[in-house]
Amino acid sequence: MKLLQFSLLLTAIILVGCSDDSSASTEDKDPIIFADNGWDSNRFYNELAGIIIENGYGYETDQISGSTPALFTGIAENEVDVHMEVWTQNVGDTYTEGIENGDFNKLSLNFDDNHQGLYVPSYVIEGDPERGIEPMAPDLEYITDLPEYWEIFQDPEDNSKGRIIGSISGWEVDEILHDGFLHYGLDEYYNYFRPGSEAALNVSLETAYENGEPWIGYNYEPNWVMGKFDMIPIMEEDENGVLESIGAQNIDIIASSGLMERAPEVTDFLSNVETSSEIANNALIYIQEEEATEYEAAVHFLKENEDLWTQWVPEDVVESIKEAIN
Repeated sequence: MKLLQFSLLLTAIILVGCSDDSSASTEDKDPIIFADNGWDSNRFYNELAGIIIENGYGYETDQISGSTPALFTGIAENEVDVHMEVWTQNVGDTYTEGIENGDFNKLSLNFDDNHQGLYVPSYVIEGDPERGIEPMAPDLEYITDLPEYWEIFQDPEDNSKGRIIGSISGWEVDEILHDGFLHYGLDEYYNYFRPGSEAALNVSLETAYENGEPWIGYNYEPNWVMGKFDMIPIMEEDENGVLESIGAQNIDIIASSGLMERAPEVTDFLSNVETSSEIANNALIYIQEEEATEYEAAVHFLKENEDLWTQWVPEDVVESIKEAIN
């Protein structure tokens, strides 16, 4: 969210097929290139759009992996065609100035029912009678309430303070979140712990949740753990607080100017795409629990959600997609 890594160096670029096969002719059509920022939901959306474009419109598709600056440069220079999941507030001026300068075009609002920030398992506040868990911090609502509950979230390596699990070092959100941590004086009561990876972050939450233990830390939606577990965000009391920029935001689909000129039928399709965090969460849970690929999750979505995606494309494309996935 997401959590976009900003790097001044161009990362290695890797081309991978966006879907397993294509049933339509691709002669005399340049491949459509998707931006891959490295997280699973981005790749799921790439695969979903790729299946429709390959089988419904006759283009091959590929993905390019890279840092956020590299991918946005690629879009502006028509080397990358589509970004399916732009976290608009995370990238800030890069996005707004790019739109204003005509470097790329917004096609659709993919979803906006997302959130990122600090969370606790719901049982921390509400308890869980079925599991015999009593509320641990029943009045915890805002970040400014956290000093009162530091002992609940005691740091296992420092019993004089609590522990807040932060974001991964290098993610744009980590700097914002840590600034908020200091702004609210939480460093007097808590240690800010950065996990080594997103996997470590999620394992930390999953382990605590399954054991019914107190946990407070960073996460975001969509994410498989947020879809799987019942979590409550700990918000700022002031909705315009210092962490406003990492709250709910528009997740847009953008395209290069070149794609709009050479494949208007594809940009028409992408302009109709509208999903939700719940859809992405469900796809990520499917990937996790079924040990599936993003491509397999996209096929599963298409089979289970005909009432939605059939609104994005003409009837002849609908039939081509159904034939390809069944």
